[in-house]
Amino acid sequence: MPRERYRLQALLIIKEREKQKAEIALAAAIGELVRERKRMNELVCERDEIVRKWNECRKKMAREMTAGSYIFDGTIHTNYLRGLKEDEEAKEKEIADQEEVIREAEEAVAAARKDYIEASKEFKVMQKHKELWKKKIENEISKKEERELNDLANIVHQLRRMQGEESQGV
Repeated sequence: MPRERYRLQALLIIKEREKQKAEIALAAAIGELVRERKRMNELVCERDEIVRKWNECRKKMAREMTAGSYIFDGTIHTNYLRGLKEDEEAKEKEIADQEEVIREAEEAVAAARKDYIEASKEFKVMQKHKELWKKKIENEISKKEERELNDLANIVHQLRRMQGEESQGV
């Protein structure tokens, strides 16, 4: 008897591939989120360094002005402080932009996770269907074999009975 072939095997393979693609997309989205958070940490460190330099320069300027330096030196310090303040504001804008990028990356992770969960569910449903189909086929084969054995037993019984009748009739 030829073995039954699962007719939905192609669909099962497609669902498995979709699950694998969703898994890869989720991993990529998580990787991107990690990179963006790392970039955010770098920006915050850069901003903190600018603030530290600004505070240090301000203290230095205050010491020099108290010690009686030239006005020209004060102008240089003021311009430098102004430049640091502009750098800090630029970093703050970069940080705000990066926060938006992180939010988008988090949304992408959530969407990828949802797609992965859905693909996993569909794949499991197909696997379960195949298992149930396999059990059904095995039950049908078992019942058919049982019927064939019963038929064979009936034939053997009838043959023996006919042989028994022939031996008594002679």
